[in-house]
Amino acid sequence: MTRTPRPARPHTTPPEPVLVSGAGIAGLSLAHWLRRLGHPVTVVEKAGAPRSGGYPVDVRGTALDVVERMGLLPRLREAHIGLRRLTFLDGDGTEVAALPPHSVTGGAEGRDLEVRRGDLTDALYEVVRDDVEFLFGDSIDSIDTPDPDRTGHGTGHRTGHGTGHRTGHGTGHRAGHGTGHRTGHGTGHRTGHGTGHRAGHGPGHRAGHGVDVTFRSGACRTFGLVVGADGTHSRTREILFGPEDRFHRHLGHCFAVFTMPNTLALADEVVLWNTPGRAAALYAVGDGDEVHALLAFAHPRPPRRLFGDSRAQRALLTEVFADAGWHVPDILAAARGADDLFFDAVGQIRMPRWSSGRVALLGDAAHAPSFLTGQGTSLALVGAYMLAASLAGRDHTAGFAAYEHGTRAFVTRNQDLVGEGGTTLFPPTAPALARRDARLRALRTLGSLPAPAPRPAHTSLTLPVFPAP
Repeated sequence: MTRTPRPARPHTTPPEPVLVSGAGIAGLSLAHWLRRLGHPVTVVEKAGAPRSGGYPVDVRGTALDVVERMGLLPRLREAHIGLRRLTFLDGDGTEVAALPPHSVTGGAEGRDLEVRRGDLTDALYEVVRDDVEFLFGDSIDSIDTPDPDRTGHGTGHRTGHGTGHRTGHGTGHRAGHGTGHRTGHGTGHRTGHGTGHRAGHGPGHRAGHGVDVTFRSGACRTFGLVVGADGTHSRTREILFGPEDRFHRHLGHCFAVFTMPNTLALADEVVLWNTPGRAAALYAVGDGDEVHALLAFAHPRPPRRLFGDSRAQRALLTEVFADAGWHVPDILAAARGADDLFFDAVGQIRMPRWSSGRVALLGDAAHAPSFLTGQGTSLALVGAYMLAASLAGRDHTAGFAAYEHGTRAFVTRNQDLVGEGGTTLFPPTAPALARRDARLRALRTLGSLPAPAPRPAHTSLTLPVFPAP
């Protein structure tokens, strides 16, 4: 278990203004902890409003301690989904095994949480919305920092203009967010929300030390620190560290997720169909009219030529699943007509370091573990806590170093879980699928399954005490 040092004593100089790119779980969590330390915080988010919808997410192990310290645990307990059953099917739709989900996922039954992504982001947003400045409908275009250690870009000059487009992976929806944008919060820019402060020193002015940021809207601002919490395909990471290819570890599959009608009347369950190298899943939260659908298939390399081309993505899905049995033809038809389809390669982000000068990365931008681990949300929550705690009483250089020193081993242990998830959900070959099915049938014959021990990786970090402001 990684034990982290206590944060240094709080500094006496005023906390620096911080720009956070991304209003997802990582970004909103960091905003909360930075405000606890007194930092003025601005969050920029390219969507026009907080995002809703999406697949359910897991909060496990050390991440439960984080949400408890935020005061959100009771609310999230009430929102817990509690799936009843995970059913595995063979190629013709015959049941292989139906098991309690925790017996396969390694979660701690009765303690770990599974909640709708939208319920978690709602809770996080409500915690910070009155104390943080939000810039919706905008994003970072370029970053200019005086620090001399920017990888590959020299020193003291602006980078980002014209460096290319983010590898778009679908029809404009963030991965896993399914139903798109939340309505009711308004659109466009929200500035100075609640606190009246404006983080930064105005356009083009660096007060001795800081980071000049130009937004896609054309606005220019200066911040003391910038944190990229903008996901696996992070624009911030691209600007500071270079193309995603340098850090992306392909895991041999591609996938598409979308919503479709609940024609099978599923309720609180997941049904997973497999043939070698192919999978189709339906995920029912409650007994509503819609389910989350997933199509996944083996692919040796990321098909980058398809990213951003929704017609080509649907054509590839049609080709791969053309002869599939069970209800896969209906799922495929729904994919062709879905307006929320998200297509991507299954992969991880592995980086040698998570910061450059006054800019750091957080969550999937720094270390996406892939959904095969079930740990993306938990790593985002823990990472946000550790980054803020590490900055308390330290300058950015020492704070970022402490953040990485205290968090990296935990991240690596959880990223390394990917092999377990991949072999269970997406066996790539006929022998691998036969071994998986035999293992599942053995579990089924045990009758009443005892709760498995939680995976040690989930709890392998002890949180430091968060410093008083």
